[in-house]
Amino acid sequence: MRIGIYTLPLNYNYGGLLQAFALQTVLQNMGHEVVFIDRPLHSYEPFYKRPREKVKRFVRKYVLRDKSVRVFQENYEAKAYPEISKHTRKFIEQYLNTIIVTDTHLLDENDYDAIIVGSDQIWRCAFHDTSRKLYDAYLEFAEKWSHLKRISYAASFGTDRWEYPKDKAIRCKSLLAKFDAISVREASGVTLLKQYFGFTAKHVLDPTMLLDRADYAKIFELPHTPVSKGNMMVYVLDDSDSKNNLINEYEKRLHLSSFRVNSQADNINLPVSQRVQPPVEQWLRGFQDARFVVTDSFHACVFSILFGKPFVAIGNKNRGMSRFESLLQTFGLSDRLISVENNDFVIPQSDILLAQTKLNSLRAESMQFLTSALNDLL
Repeated sequence: MRIGIYTLPLNYNYGGLLQAFALQTVLQNMGHEVVFIDRPLHSYEPFYKRPREKVKRFVRKYVLRDKSVRVFQENYEAKAYPEISKHTRKFIEQYLNTIIVTDTHLLDENDYDAIIVGSDQIWRCAFHDTSRKLYDAYLEFAEKWSHLKRISYAASFGTDRWEYPKDKAIRCKSLLAKFDAISVREASGVTLLKQYFGFTAKHVLDPTMLLDRADYAKIFELPHTPVSKGNMMVYVLDDSDSKNNLINEYEKRLHLSSFRVNSQADNINLPVSQRVQPPVEQWLRGFQDARFVVTDSFHACVFSILFGKPFVAIGNKNRGMSRFESLLQTFGLSDRLISVENNDFVIPQSDILLAQTKLNSLRAESMQFLTSALNDLL
């Protein structure tokens, strides 16, 4: 079967890249041909695009003298992106089969037997800056393709709160009605779909959990990725003084040496040289070498479980708490979610090895959903 995968644009986010790698690998192992329908992350914008926003920036920069503001921020990011993502682009080129599409409505229906939407926060309304991009996440571009099998695998709303305006909800519901099989990544997603769209969805694992530790070890072992410089892995997406204080406390009390495996790639105020994201291989190697992991990332929690590493997850409200809560509740690891606001220092007692045992049964259920959806068995 010729399968297209529609997910968030592939960039320098480790979790986003590895969930794509995992789903592609699983489908290829089933004997399918797979391609990612990818879109450019950054593009150059003329002045007439979003003029109000650019006028506001102009005032802040030249009237209010805010030197941190760039009037043409989008153009700056488009220019900087190739350098920031130079290592992660190598991973994409080596491991992922992609096509870059600037207009999804020009895709040819004869090229696909099925399209799978997911995973990651593909249905997070706030992540789509135009209605068309949101509707494409529900396959509007393929609305009239009569033969197409439409499936969502581990699609995520990213939050347990309903963010859709009424008009967008109505349109997305009509598009979702054409789907042959629907699954979501969080338990809260099952509730939201039932309450607001009236559809029943299957709760499945993030694609990364369909593979095991050995599958990922091959990625960093073959190129002889250097050993990490420490034994407490720190992967923090949103840096802050309070988080750093908590990290230092774990390092001190556990008698460990911390190491970081990411740049501040999203910090637009830093020089580009400080935003270059390290290779995916080095990030994966970090889990192999760590005795403990401190993170505010959903996928770092996932890989801690996959690699059997004790960890704590610092609640990341801006990026969606329901993802953490659903994952940790599913695996009996809720005591690993901590808060910097409460200055939590917790040594969790939940059993990582027991979570890995549970993973085996949940993986079988998720694989059964995917296999059945593709084979018309649902």
